[in-house]
Amino acid sequence: MTQKTALNILKTGANVFLTGEPGSGKTYVVNDYVDYLRRAGIETAITASTGIAATHIGGMTIHSWSGIGIKKKLTKYDLEKIATSEYLVKRIRRTKVLIIDEVSMISADTLTMVEAVCREVKGVSAPFGGLQVVLVGDFFQLPPIVDRQEPAPTDLFLELETIEQSTSHFSFSSPVWPRAGLIVCYLTEQHRQADRQFSAVLSAIRSETVGVLEQEIVASRLVTPNTVPTEATKLFSHNLNVDQINLDKLNKISGSVRIFTMKSEGREALVITLKKSCLSPERLELKIGARVMFTKNNQRLGFVNGTLGEVIGFAKLSGRPIVKTKDGRRIEVESMAWPVEENGRALAQISQLPLRLAWAITIHKSQGMSLDEAVMDLSQVFEFGQGYVALSRVRSLAGLHLLGWNQKAFAVHPQVLSIDRNFCQQSVVGEETFTKMPMVDLQKMQRNFILASGGQWPVKNEADEKSRPVINHQRIKKNKIDTLDETLALWRQDQTLKQIAQKRKLAESTIFSHLERLVLQNQLKPAELKRLPSPVLTKALPKIQTVFKELKTRNLLPVFEKMGGAYSYDDLRIARLLLED
Repeated sequence: MTQKTALNILKTGANVFLTGEPGSGKTYVVNDYVDYLRRAGIETAITASTGIAATHIGGMTIHSWSGIGIKKKLTKYDLEKIATSEYLVKRIRRTKVLIIDEVSMISADTLTMVEAVCREVKGVSAPFGGLQVVLVGDFFQLPPIVDRQEPAPTDLFLELETIEQSTSHFSFSSPVWPRAGLIVCYLTEQHRQADRQFSAVLSAIRSETVGVLEQEIVASRLVTPNTVPTEATKLFSHNLNVDQINLDKLNKISGSVRIFTMKSEGREALVITLKKSCLSPERLELKIGARVMFTKNNQRLGFVNGTLGEVIGFAKLSGRPIVKTKDGRRIEVESMAWPVEENGRALAQISQLPLRLAWAITIHKSQGMSLDEAVMDLSQVFEFGQGYVALSRVRSLAGLHLLGWNQKAFAVHPQVLSIDRNFCQQSVVGEETFTKMPMVDLQKMQRNFILASGGQWPVKNEADEKSRPVINHQRIKKNKIDTLDETLALWRQDQTLKQIAQKRKLAESTIFSHLERLVLQNQLKPAELKRLPSPVLTKALPKIQTVFKELKTRNLLPVFEKMGGAYSYDDLRIARLLLED
Protein backbone atom coordinates (compact mmCIF):
# COMPACT_ATOMS: atom_id res chain seq x y z
CA MET A 1 0.00 0.00 0.00
CA THR A 2 1.22 3.51 -0.75
CA GLN A 3 1.60 6.23 1.87
CA LYS A 4 -1.09 8.29 0.12
CA THR A 5 -3.67 5.49 0.32
CA ALA A 6 -2.86 4.82 3.99
CA LEU A 7 -3.28 8.51 4.80
CA ASN A 8 -6.65 8.62 3.02
CA ILE A 9 -7.84 5.62 5.03
CA LEU A 10 -6.68 7.18 8.31
CA LYS A 11 -8.60 10.36 7.52
CA THR A 12 -11.89 8.42 7.43
CA GLY A 13 -11.57 7.75 11.16
CA ALA A 14 -11.16 4.00 10.72
CA ASN A 15 -9.16 2.03 13.27
CA VAL A 16 -5.87 1.19 11.56
CA PHE A 17 -2.84 -1.02 12.01
CA LEU A 18 -0.07 0.78 10.11
CA THR A 19 2.85 -1.52 9.36
CA GLY A 20 5.62 -2.17 6.86
CA GLU A 21 9.33 -2.85 6.57
CA PRO A 22 11.85 -0.45 8.12
CA GLY A 23 12.14 2.55 5.82
CA SER A 24 8.67 2.14 4.33
CA GLY A 25 7.51 5.48 5.75
CA LYS A 26 5.41 4.62 8.80
CA THR A 27 6.70 7.62 10.76
CA TYR A 28 6.16 9.90 7.77
CA VAL A 29 2.49 8.85 7.48
CA VAL A 30 1.91 9.26 11.22
CA ASN A 31 3.48 12.73 11.21
CA ASP A 32 1.34 13.73 8.24
CA TYR A 33 -1.81 12.48 9.91
CA VAL A 34 -1.04 14.15 13.25
CA ASP A 35 -0.40 17.43 11.42
CA TYR A 36 -3.75 17.04 9.61
CA LEU A 37 -5.61 16.36 12.88
CA ARG A 38 -4.04 19.36 14.59
CA ARG A 39 -5.06 21.63 11.74
CA ALA A 40 -8.58 20.21 12.05
CA GLY A 41 -8.60 20.89 15.80
CA ILE A 42 -8.89 17.22 16.78
CA GLU A 43 -7.51 16.18 20.18
CA THR A 44 -4.87 13.51 19.55
CA ALA A 45 -2.96 11.39 22.05
CA ILE A 46 0.47 10.40 20.73
CA THR A 47 1.92 7.52 22.72
CA ALA A 48 4.53 4.80 22.37
CA SER A 49 5.44 1.47 23.89
CA THR A 50 8.75 2.57 25.42
CA GLY A 51 10.38 5.70 26.73
CA ILE A 52 12.90 5.80 23.88
CA ALA A 53 10.15 5.54 21.27
CA ALA A 54 8.13 8.19 23.10
CA THR A 55 11.02 10.69 23.00
CA HIS A 56 11.22 10.22 19.22
CA ILE A 57 7.59 11.32 18.77
CA GLY A 58 7.29 13.93 21.51
CA GLY A 59 4.64 11.94 23.35
CA MET A 60 4.40 9.79 26.46
CA THR A 61 4.33 6.07 27.06
CA ILE A 62 0.97 4.35 26.68
CA HIS A 63 1.36 3.12 30.27
CA SER A 64 1.54 6.70 31.57
CA TRP A 65 -1.21 8.04 29.28
CA SER A 66 -3.71 5.35 30.26
CA GLY A 67 -2.83 5.30 33.95
CA ILE A 68 -2.02 1.57 34.05
CA GLY A 69 1.59 2.23 35.02
CA ILE A 70 3.64 -0.93 35.50
CA LYS A 71 0.67 -3.19 36.17
CA LYS A 72 0.79 -6.65 34.62
CA LYS A 73 -2.90 -7.27 35.29
CA LEU A 74 -5.90 -5.03 35.85
CA THR A 75 -8.74 -5.77 38.24
CA LYS A 76 -12.19 -4.22 38.40
CA TYR A 77 -10.96 -2.33 41.44
CA ASP A 78 -8.01 -0.92 39.45
CA LEU A 79 -10.37 0.18 36.68
CA GLU A 80 -12.65 1.98 39.09
CA LYS A 81 -9.68 3.76 40.67
CA ILE A 82 -8.45 4.98 37.27
CA ALA A 83 -11.98 6.08 36.35
CA THR A 84 -12.13 8.32 39.45
CA SER A 85 -8.81 10.05 38.72
CA GLU A 86 -9.89 13.47 37.48
CA TYR A 87 -6.82 14.27 35.40
CA LEU A 88 -6.86 10.84 33.70
CA VAL A 89 -10.58 11.12 33.00
CA LYS A 90 -10.13 14.59 31.48
CA ARG A 91 -7.21 13.41 29.36
CA ILE A 92 -8.95 10.34 27.97
CA ARG A 93 -12.39 11.90 27.48
CA ARG A 94 -11.12 14.82 25.45
CA THR A 95 -9.02 12.54 23.24
CA LYS A 96 -10.55 11.62 19.89
CA VAL A 97 -7.63 9.77 18.29
CA LEU A 98 -5.19 7.47 20.10
CA ILE A 99 -1.91 6.67 18.36
CA ILE A 100 0.30 3.91 19.80
CA ASP A 101 3.74 3.69 18.17
CA GLU A 102 6.05 0.64 18.31
CA VAL A 103 3.06 -1.59 19.09
CA SER A 104 5.28 -4.64 18.50
CA MET A 105 6.89 -3.96 21.88
CA ILE A 106 3.55 -3.83 23.72
CA SER A 107 2.30 -7.07 25.25
CA ALA A 108 -1.15 -8.45 24.50
CA ASP A 109 -2.18 -7.93 28.11
CA THR A 110 -1.07 -4.29 28.04
CA LEU A 111 -3.17 -3.59 24.95
CA THR A 112 -6.14 -5.34 26.59
CA MET A 113 -5.77 -3.19 29.71
CA VAL A 114 -5.50 0.06 27.73
CA GLU A 115 -8.66 -0.79 25.78
CA ALA A 116 -10.54 -1.58 28.98
CA VAL A 117 -9.49 1.74 30.52
CA CYS A 118 -10.69 3.67 27.45
CA ARG A 119 -14.09 1.94 27.52
CA GLU A 120 -14.50 2.47 31.26
CA VAL A 121 -13.54 6.14 31.24
CA LYS A 122 -15.41 7.01 28.05
CA GLY A 123 -18.48 5.13 29.23
CA VAL A 124 -18.93 3.71 25.74
CA SER A 125 -19.09 -0.02 25.01
CA ALA A 126 -17.45 0.30 21.57
CA PRO A 127 -13.81 -0.86 21.32
CA PHE A 128 -11.47 1.67 22.93
CA GLY A 129 -14.55 3.62 24.03
CA GLY A 130 -15.20 4.81 20.49
CA LEU A 131 -11.76 6.39 19.99
CA GLN A 132 -10.09 6.09 16.63
CA VAL A 133 -7.08 3.93 17.45
CA VAL A 134 -4.00 3.86 15.23
CA LEU A 135 -1.52 1.09 16.04
CA VAL A 136 1.89 1.56 14.41
CA GLY A 137 4.75 -0.90 14.22
CA ASP A 138 6.41 -3.92 12.69
CA PHE A 139 6.25 -7.28 14.48
CA PHE A 140 9.53 -8.38 12.88
CA GLN A 141 11.19 -5.86 15.19
CA LEU A 142 12.12 -6.70 18.78
CA PRO A 143 9.25 -8.29 20.72
CA PRO A 144 7.89 -7.09 24.06
CA ILE A 145 9.82 -7.94 27.20
CA VAL A 146 7.42 -10.03 29.24
CA ASP A 147 7.84 -10.96 32.88
CA ARG A 148 7.02 -14.64 32.94
CA GLN A 149 6.42 -14.61 36.69
CA GLU A 150 2.79 -14.23 37.68
CA PRO A 151 2.03 -12.07 40.72
CA ALA A 152 1.71 -14.01 43.95
CA PRO A 153 -1.97 -14.70 44.66
CA THR A 154 -3.40 -12.57 47.43
CA ASP A 155 -6.85 -12.54 48.96
CA LEU A 156 -7.56 -9.20 47.33
CA PHE A 157 -6.46 -10.43 43.92
CA LEU A 158 -8.39 -13.70 44.14
CA GLU A 159 -11.60 -11.98 45.20
CA LEU A 160 -11.64 -9.60 42.26
CA GLU A 161 -12.58 -10.43 38.72
CA THR A 162 -9.64 -9.70 36.44
CA ILE A 163 -9.71 -8.22 32.97
CA GLU A 164 -9.57 -10.84 30.22
CA GLN A 165 -5.99 -12.00 29.71
CA SER A 166 -4.23 -13.28 26.60
CA THR A 167 -2.33 -16.54 26.21
CA SER A 168 0.36 -15.00 23.94
CA HIS A 169 2.61 -12.02 24.55
CA PHE A 170 2.27 -10.38 21.10
CA SER A 171 -0.30 -7.57 21.08
CA PHE A 172 -2.05 -9.02 18.01
CA SER A 173 -3.04 -11.94 20.27
CA SER A 174 -5.03 -9.64 22.52
CA PRO A 175 -8.79 -10.31 22.34
CA VAL A 176 -9.32 -6.61 21.59
CA TRP A 177 -7.30 -6.78 18.34
CA PRO A 178 -10.06 -8.42 16.26
CA ARG A 179 -12.80 -6.51 18.11
CA ALA A 180 -11.26 -3.18 17.09
CA GLY A 181 -11.94 -3.92 13.40
CA LEU A 182 -8.51 -2.69 12.36
CA ILE A 183 -7.88 -1.95 8.71
CA VAL A 184 -4.34 -3.10 7.91
CA CYS A 185 -2.26 -0.58 5.97
CA TYR A 186 0.89 -2.47 4.97
CA LEU A 187 3.26 0.07 3.39
CA THR A 188 5.28 -1.36 0.51
CA GLU A 189 7.38 1.60 -0.67
CA GLN A 190 11.03 1.60 0.43
CA HIS A 191 12.73 4.88 1.38
CA ARG A 192 15.69 3.67 3.45
CA GLN A 193 17.41 0.84 1.55
CA ALA A 194 18.16 2.11 -1.95
CA ASP A 195 20.16 -1.08 -2.52
CA ARG A 196 17.75 -3.56 -4.18
CA GLN A 197 20.01 -6.53 -3.51
CA PHE A 198 20.12 -5.75 0.20
CA SER A 199 16.36 -5.10 0.29
CA ALA A 200 15.84 -8.55 -1.24
CA VAL A 201 17.87 -10.13 1.58
CA LEU A 202 15.81 -8.35 4.23
CA SER A 203 12.57 -9.35 2.52
CA ALA A 204 13.77 -12.97 2.40
CA ILE A 205 14.33 -12.89 6.17
CA ARG A 206 10.79 -11.59 6.67
CA SER A 207 9.32 -14.37 4.53
CA GLU A 208 11.70 -17.05 5.94
CA THR A 209 13.00 -17.82 2.45
CA VAL A 210 16.70 -17.17 3.06
CA GLY A 211 18.55 -19.47 0.69
CA VAL A 212 22.04 -19.98 -0.69
CA LEU A 213 21.93 -16.77 -2.74
CA GLU A 214 20.97 -14.58 0.24
CA GLN A 215 23.58 -16.22 2.46
CA GLU A 216 26.24 -15.61 -0.20
CA ILE A 217 25.26 -11.95 -0.35
CA VAL A 218 25.54 -11.65 3.44
CA ALA A 219 28.82 -13.62 3.44
CA SER A 220 30.27 -11.11 0.97
CA ARG A 221 30.18 -8.54 3.79
CA LEU A 222 32.24 -10.61 6.25
CA VAL A 223 35.24 -8.83 7.77
CA THR A 224 37.89 -9.74 10.33
CA PRO A 225 38.64 -7.78 13.51
CA ASN A 226 41.77 -6.47 11.77
CA THR A 227 39.87 -5.18 8.72
CA VAL A 228 36.95 -3.54 10.54
CA PRO A 229 36.57 0.07 9.36
CA THR A 230 37.37 2.30 12.31
CA GLU A 231 34.74 4.91 11.42
CA ALA A 232 31.76 2.52 11.53
CA THR A 233 29.49 2.15 14.56
CA LYS A 234 29.58 -1.24 16.29
CA LEU A 235 26.26 -2.84 17.21
CA PHE A 236 26.21 -5.21 20.19
CA SER A 237 23.55 -7.87 20.71
CA HIS A 238 24.11 -8.12 24.45
CA ASN A 239 23.77 -5.25 26.87
CA LEU A 240 27.47 -4.58 27.15
CA ASN A 241 28.75 -1.40 28.72
CA VAL A 242 28.76 0.54 25.46
CA ASP A 243 29.07 3.82 27.36
CA GLN A 244 32.38 2.66 28.81
CA ILE A 245 33.56 1.48 25.38
CA ASN A 246 32.75 4.89 23.91
CA LEU A 247 34.45 6.70 26.78
CA ASP A 248 37.59 4.57 26.42
CA LYS A 249 37.74 5.44 22.72
CA LEU A 250 37.29 9.13 23.51
CA ASN A 251 40.07 9.06 26.09
CA LYS A 252 42.49 7.70 23.49
CA ILE A 253 42.08 10.88 21.45
CA SER A 254 44.51 13.63 22.37
CA GLY A 255 43.23 17.14 22.99
CA SER A 256 40.96 18.87 25.46
CA VAL A 257 37.45 17.69 26.18
CA ARG A 258 34.35 19.87 25.87
CA ILE A 259 31.40 19.07 28.13
CA PHE A 260 27.78 19.78 27.20
CA THR A 261 25.21 19.37 29.97
CA MET A 262 21.55 18.59 29.44
CA LYS A 263 19.00 21.17 30.60
CA SER A 264 15.53 20.30 31.83
CA GLU A 265 12.27 21.94 32.83
CA GLY A 266 8.82 20.80 33.86
CA ARG A 267 7.43 17.96 35.95
CA GLU A 268 10.20 16.14 37.78
CA ALA A 269 8.85 12.63 37.17
CA LEU A 270 8.51 13.28 33.44
CA VAL A 271 11.98 14.84 33.28
CA ILE A 272 13.47 11.73 34.90
CA THR A 273 11.71 9.53 32.34
CA LEU A 274 12.89 11.72 29.47
CA LYS A 275 16.49 11.59 30.67
CA LYS A 276 16.42 7.80 30.93
CA SER A 277 14.90 7.45 27.48
CA CYS A 278 16.91 10.03 25.56
CA LEU A 279 19.67 8.64 23.35
CA SER A 280 21.77 11.75 23.98
CA PRO A 281 23.45 11.57 27.41
CA GLU A 282 22.90 13.96 30.28
CA ARG A 283 26.60 14.81 30.19
CA LEU A 284 28.06 14.73 26.69
CA GLU A 285 31.85 14.78 26.44
CA LEU A 286 33.34 15.61 23.04
CA LYS A 287 36.76 16.14 21.50
CA ILE A 288 37.95 16.96 18.03
CA GLY A 289 38.08 13.59 16.30
CA ALA A 290 35.20 12.07 18.27
CA ARG A 291 32.95 9.67 16.35
CA VAL A 292 29.36 10.81 16.85
CA MET A 293 25.84 9.93 15.80
CA PHE A 294 22.85 12.25 15.51
CA THR A 295 19.96 11.20 17.75
CA LYS A 296 17.18 13.32 16.29
CA ASN A 297 15.74 14.27 12.91
CA ASN A 298 16.22 17.72 11.40
CA GLN A 299 15.19 17.91 7.76
CA ARG A 300 16.29 21.54 7.47
CA LEU A 301 19.90 20.75 8.41
CA GLY A 302 19.84 17.40 6.65
CA PHE A 303 20.41 14.85 9.39
CA VAL A 304 18.30 12.04 10.82
CA ASN A 305 18.41 9.79 13.85
CA GLY A 306 21.43 7.61 13.06
CA THR A 307 23.43 9.95 10.78
CA LEU A 308 27.14 9.44 11.49
CA GLY A 309 29.90 11.99 11.56
CA GLU A 310 33.06 13.24 13.23
CA VAL A 311 33.67 16.32 15.36
CA ILE A 312 36.12 18.45 13.38
CA GLY A 313 36.08 21.54 15.58
CA PHE A 314 34.11 23.92 17.77
CA ALA A 315 32.58 27.23 16.68
CA LYS A 316 34.58 30.21 17.99
CA LEU A 317 31.65 32.29 19.20
CA SER A 318 29.07 29.74 20.32
CA GLY A 319 31.41 26.89 21.25
CA ARG A 320 29.08 24.46 19.51
CA PRO A 321 30.59 21.35 17.92
CA ILE A 322 31.03 21.26 14.16
CA VAL A 323 30.35 17.81 12.77
CA LYS A 324 31.42 16.56 9.36
CA THR A 325 29.04 13.87 8.12
CA LYS A 326 29.92 10.89 5.94
CA ASP A 327 28.82 12.75 2.81
CA GLY A 328 31.09 15.71 3.58
CA ARG A 329 28.55 18.19 4.97
CA ARG A 330 29.63 20.39 7.87
CA ILE A 331 26.97 21.05 10.51
CA GLU A 332 27.24 23.38 13.49
CA VAL A 333 25.13 21.40 15.93
CA GLU A 334 22.65 23.32 18.04
CA SER A 335 20.85 22.08 21.13
CA MET A 336 17.41 20.57 20.47
CA ALA A 337 14.47 19.81 22.74
CA TRP A 338 12.79 16.52 23.61
CA PRO A 339 9.38 17.53 24.98
CA VAL A 340 6.48 15.64 26.47
CA GLU A 341 3.39 17.32 25.10
CA GLU A 342 -0.26 16.74 25.76
CA ASN A 343 -2.72 18.42 23.40
CA GLY A 344 -0.09 20.96 22.37
CA ARG A 345 0.89 21.81 25.96
CA ALA A 346 4.43 21.09 27.13
CA LEU A 347 4.42 19.15 30.39
CA ALA A 348 8.20 18.81 30.51
CA GLN A 349 11.21 18.90 28.25
CA ILE A 350 14.93 18.30 28.15
CA SER A 351 17.42 20.06 25.89
CA GLN A 352 20.76 18.72 24.71
CA LEU A 353 22.88 18.49 21.59
CA PRO A 354 21.28 15.77 19.40
CA LEU A 355 24.50 13.74 19.52
CA ARG A 356 26.00 10.70 21.23
CA LEU A 357 29.37 9.01 20.94
CA ALA A 358 29.07 6.43 18.19
CA TRP A 359 31.82 3.86 18.44
CA ALA A 360 29.30 1.44 19.98
CA ILE A 361 25.55 1.05 20.58
CA THR A 362 23.22 -1.82 21.49
CA ILE A 363 20.84 -3.31 18.94
CA HIS A 364 17.90 -2.45 21.19
CA LYS A 365 18.81 1.23 21.21
CA SER A 366 19.45 1.23 17.47
CA GLN A 367 15.81 0.40 16.73
CA GLY A 368 14.37 3.27 14.71
CA MET A 369 17.75 4.48 13.43
CA SER A 370 19.04 4.68 9.86
CA LEU A 371 22.80 4.10 9.83
CA ASP A 372 25.19 4.87 6.99
CA GLU A 373 27.56 2.15 8.17
CA ALA A 374 27.70 -0.43 10.97
CA VAL A 375 29.85 -3.29 12.23
CA MET A 376 28.01 -6.15 13.88
CA ASP A 377 28.68 -9.64 15.19
CA LEU A 378 25.48 -11.66 14.92
CA SER A 379 27.04 -14.91 16.11
CA GLN A 380 25.74 -14.19 19.62
CA VAL A 381 22.17 -13.27 18.64
CA PHE A 382 19.83 -14.82 21.19
CA GLU A 383 16.25 -13.78 20.37
CA PHE A 384 13.91 -13.65 17.39
CA GLY A 385 14.12 -10.43 15.41
CA GLN A 386 17.43 -9.25 16.85
CA GLY A 387 19.46 -10.05 13.74
CA TYR A 388 16.83 -8.56 11.45
CA VAL A 389 16.71 -5.32 13.45
CA ALA A 390 20.50 -5.00 13.31
CA LEU A 391 20.72 -5.69 9.57
CA SER A 392 17.84 -3.38 8.70
CA ARG A 393 19.47 -0.42 10.46
CA VAL A 394 21.92 -0.09 7.57
CA ARG A 395 20.89 1.75 4.41
CA SER A 396 22.90 -0.34 1.96
CA LEU A 397 24.90 -3.54 1.63
CA ALA A 398 28.08 -1.48 1.26
CA GLY A 399 27.55 -0.08 4.75
CA LEU A 400 27.31 -3.54 6.35
CA HIS A 401 30.41 -5.04 7.97
CA LEU A 402 29.76 -8.46 9.49
CA LEU A 403 32.08 -10.23 11.93
CA GLY A 404 29.94 -13.37 11.97
CA TRP A 405 26.44 -14.77 12.32
CA ASN A 406 24.51 -17.79 13.49
CA GLN A 407 21.27 -19.21 12.09
CA LYS A 408 19.27 -17.37 14.76
CA ALA A 409 20.27 -14.14 13.02
CA PHE A 410 17.91 -14.99 10.16
CA ALA A 411 15.16 -16.44 12.36
CA VAL A 412 11.79 -14.81 12.79
CA HIS A 413 9.14 -15.82 15.28
CA PRO A 414 6.79 -18.42 13.72
CA GLN A 415 3.76 -16.59 15.11
CA VAL A 416 4.91 -13.36 13.49
CA LEU A 417 5.60 -15.09 10.18
CA SER A 418 2.09 -16.54 10.13
CA ILE A 419 0.25 -13.37 11.12
CA ASP A 420 2.29 -11.24 8.71
CA ARG A 421 0.91 -13.19 5.75
CA ASN A 422 -2.58 -12.44 7.00
CA PHE A 423 -1.69 -8.76 7.40
CA CYS A 424 -0.48 -8.61 3.79
CA GLN A 425 -3.72 -10.14 2.52
CA GLN A 426 -5.87 -7.86 4.66
CA SER A 427 -3.95 -4.83 3.40
CA VAL A 428 -4.59 -5.79 -0.23
CA VAL A 429 -8.32 -6.11 0.46
CA GLY A 430 -8.39 -2.76 2.26
CA GLU A 431 -6.46 -1.04 -0.52
CA GLU A 432 -8.79 -2.38 -3.20
CA THR A 433 -11.86 -1.28 -1.23
CA PHE A 434 -10.69 2.29 -0.77
CA THR A 435 -9.05 2.84 -4.17
CA LYS A 436 -12.26 1.72 -5.91
CA MET A 437 -14.38 4.02 -3.76
CA PRO A 438 -15.65 7.16 -5.55
CA MET A 439 -13.72 10.22 -4.37
CA VAL A 440 -16.93 11.97 -3.33
CA ASP A 441 -17.77 9.07 -0.98
CA LEU A 442 -14.25 9.02 0.48
CA GLN A 443 -14.33 12.77 1.14
CA LYS A 444 -17.78 12.43 2.72
CA MET A 445 -16.41 9.82 5.16
CA GLN A 446 -13.47 12.07 5.98
CA ARG A 447 -15.75 15.08 6.48
CA ASN A 448 -18.14 13.14 8.72
CA PHE A 449 -15.29 11.93 10.92
CA ILE A 450 -13.86 15.42 11.42
CA LEU A 451 -17.26 16.92 12.26
CA ALA A 452 -18.24 14.01 14.55
CA SER A 453 -14.97 14.54 16.43
CA GLY A 454 -15.71 18.23 16.96
CA GLY A 455 -13.17 19.41 14.39
CA GLN A 456 -13.26 22.07 11.67
CA TRP A 457 -14.15 21.26 8.08
CA PRO A 458 -12.68 21.94 5.60
CA VAL A 459 -9.34 21.32 7.29
CA LYS A 460 -7.08 24.37 7.21
CA ASN A 461 -4.44 24.40 4.45
CA GLU A 462 -5.47 20.94 3.29
CA ALA A 463 -4.75 21.93 -0.30
CA ASP A 464 -1.09 22.48 0.60
CA GLU A 465 -0.62 18.91 1.82
CA LYS A 466 0.24 17.32 -1.51
CA SER A 467 3.01 19.78 -2.27
CA ARG A 468 4.60 19.45 1.17
CA PRO A 469 7.28 16.72 0.98
CA VAL A 470 7.98 16.59 4.72
CA ILE A 471 6.69 18.24 7.83
CA ASN A 472 8.74 21.34 8.50
CA HIS A 473 9.32 20.95 12.22
CA GLN A 474 11.12 24.28 12.34
CA ARG A 475 8.07 26.07 10.91
CA ILE A 476 5.73 24.34 13.33
CA LYS A 477 8.01 25.27 16.22
CA LYS A 478 8.13 28.89 15.03
CA ASN A 479 4.33 29.09 14.85
CA LYS A 480 4.11 27.78 18.41
CA ILE A 481 6.58 30.42 19.55
CA ASP A 482 4.66 33.14 17.71
CA THR A 483 1.38 32.21 19.38
CA LEU A 484 3.06 32.20 22.81
CA ASP A 485 4.58 35.61 22.13
CA GLU A 486 1.15 36.98 21.24
CA THR A 487 -0.36 35.70 24.47
CA LEU A 488 2.62 37.08 26.43
CA ALA A 489 2.24 40.53 24.86
CA LEU A 490 -1.49 40.69 25.66
CA TRP A 491 -0.94 39.52 29.24
CA ARG A 492 1.64 42.24 29.78
CA GLN A 493 -0.95 44.74 28.53
CA ASP A 494 -2.90 43.83 31.71
CA GLN A 495 -5.61 41.96 29.83
CA THR A 496 -7.44 39.19 31.67
CA LEU A 497 -7.48 35.53 30.71
CA LYS A 498 -11.02 35.93 29.39
CA GLN A 499 -10.16 39.05 27.38
CA ILE A 500 -7.15 37.38 25.75
CA ALA A 501 -9.22 34.31 24.89
CA GLN A 502 -11.93 36.45 23.31
CA LYS A 503 -9.46 38.58 21.38
CA ARG A 504 -7.56 35.56 20.07
CA LYS A 505 -10.72 33.47 19.54
CA LEU A 506 -9.28 30.66 21.63
CA ALA A 507 -10.52 28.78 24.68
CA GLU A 508 -9.53 30.13 28.10
CA SER A 509 -7.94 26.74 28.83
CA THR A 510 -5.69 27.20 25.78
CA ILE A 511 -4.56 30.63 26.96
CA PHE A 512 -3.88 29.19 30.43
CA SER A 513 -1.75 26.48 28.79
CA HIS A 514 0.20 29.26 27.05
CA LEU A 515 0.87 30.89 30.42
CA GLU A 516 2.05 27.57 31.85
CA ARG A 517 4.43 27.11 28.97
CA LEU A 518 5.73 30.68 29.26
CA VAL A 519 6.53 30.06 32.93
CA LEU A 520 8.14 26.73 32.01
CA GLN A 521 10.37 28.57 29.52
CA ASN A 522 11.17 31.33 32.05
CA GLN A 523 9.58 33.99 29.85
CA LEU A 524 7.09 34.75 32.62
CA LYS A 525 7.74 34.85 36.35
CA PRO A 526 5.10 33.58 38.80
CA ALA A 527 5.09 37.07 40.32
CA GLU A 528 3.69 38.43 37.05
CA LEU A 529 0.63 36.19 37.38
CA LYS A 530 -0.66 37.41 40.74
CA ARG A 531 -3.80 38.89 39.14
CA LEU A 532 -4.73 35.48 37.73
CA PRO A 533 -6.56 33.98 40.77
CA SER A 534 -9.89 35.22 42.10
CA PRO A 535 -9.92 37.09 45.45
CA VAL A 536 -11.22 33.95 47.19
CA LEU A 537 -8.49 31.75 45.69
CA THR A 538 -5.84 34.37 46.48
CA LYS A 539 -6.62 33.99 50.19
CA ALA A 540 -6.36 30.21 49.93
CA LEU A 541 -3.06 30.17 48.00
CA PRO A 542 -0.71 29.92 51.01
CA LYS A 543 -2.59 26.90 52.35
CA ILE A 544 -2.68 25.13 48.96
CA GLN A 545 0.95 25.88 48.17
CA THR A 546 2.01 24.60 51.59
CA VAL A 547 0.49 21.23 50.70
CA PHE A 548 2.41 21.18 47.39
CA LYS A 549 5.63 21.80 49.31
CA GLU A 550 4.87 19.28 52.08
CA LEU A 551 4.13 16.54 49.56
CA LYS A 552 7.18 17.58 47.49
CA THR A 553 5.20 17.25 44.28
CA ARG A 554 3.90 19.31 41.40
CA ASN A 555 1.26 16.74 40.52
CA LEU A 556 -2.32 17.81 41.13
CA LEU A 557 -3.85 14.48 42.18
CA PRO A 558 -1.95 14.03 45.50
CA VAL A 559 -2.79 17.62 46.52
CA PHE A 560 -6.43 17.21 45.48
CA GLU A 561 -6.72 14.04 47.58
CA LYS A 562 -4.79 15.50 50.54
CA MET A 563 -7.16 18.48 50.68
CA GLY A 564 -10.22 16.28 50.35
CA GLY A 565 -11.37 17.84 47.09
CA ALA A 566 -11.89 21.23 48.74
CA TYR A 567 -10.47 22.98 45.68
CA SER A 568 -11.04 22.24 42.01
CA TYR A 569 -8.29 21.06 39.70
CA ASP A 570 -8.39 24.44 37.94
CA ASP A 571 -7.75 26.19 41.27
CA LEU A 572 -4.89 23.82 42.07
CA ARG A 573 -3.44 24.40 38.62
CA ILE A 574 -3.38 28.16 39.23
CA ALA A 575 -1.83 27.65 42.66
CA ARG A 576 0.87 25.45 41.17
CA LEU A 577 1.61 28.02 38.47
CA LEU A 578 2.13 30.72 41.11
CA LEU A 579 4.33 28.48 43.22
CA GLU A 580 7.84 29.89 43.52
CA ASP A 581 10.57 27.20 43.40
